[in-house]
Amino acid sequence: MPPLTRARIVAAAIELIEREGADAISMRRIAADLGVGVMSLYNHVPSKAALLDAVAEGVLSQIAFTDDPAAEWTERVRIQARAFRQIAHHYPRSTMLVVSRQLRSPAGLPPVERALATLREAGFGGAEAVQILRTFIAYIVGSLLREVGVAPSFAPPQRADVHPAAADPTLFPQVAELAPLLEEVDHEKAFEFGLDMMIKAIEVRLAGTCAARGAERGGARG
Repeated sequence: MPPLTRARIVAAAIELIEREGADAISMRRIAADLGVGVMSLYNHVPSKAALLDAVAEGVLSQIAFTDDPAAEWTERVRIQARAFRQIAHHYPRSTMLVVSRQLRSPAGLPPVERALATLREAGFGGAEAVQILRTFIAYIVGSLLREVGVAPSFAPPQRADVHPAAADPTLFPQVAELAPLLEEVDHEKAFEFGLDMMIKAIEVRLAGTCAARGAERGGARG
């Protein structure tokens, strides 16, 4: 049997969550699955809460980005959203755990930093970048719920998306700078922001469709 490590414990937890959901997680259950004594787990993971945090960070750390700094910001956002969606499809139940937990270590921050940096470089202000990021996450998770029929086992807490202490400003300057905004969680405001953004996008799309139809009619008359 391979030696017991934090990585093995986290992998076992992810496997259990994907099979049975996050509610099945307990230190005793993980120990049984690994064939070890429950107390041995505490040498690597201090508590169940720490284990769940490690699962969330482990899933996020597996997101593979193929970012192209020379591409338009809209395409870079698409790449990042698709990368998150891909990992969400691979770990659908664990992804629900990701979005319900506060990030406590730098392990899960690179995707957040990359997304915020892309939006800031495009010209969005800090508050707007944070709202856009939340809206995209909500959209991706909503799509996942519809596509694979997975419901979250833990209710999202009324707290910050990112813990300020987790962000080293030299490694994650955007997260560190925007930590106060990331701590502010106003679900009503976030919903209205996303709704407004989607409606405006639909208006732009409709205007383009109407213009194309008009051009076709003009060509037919000509």
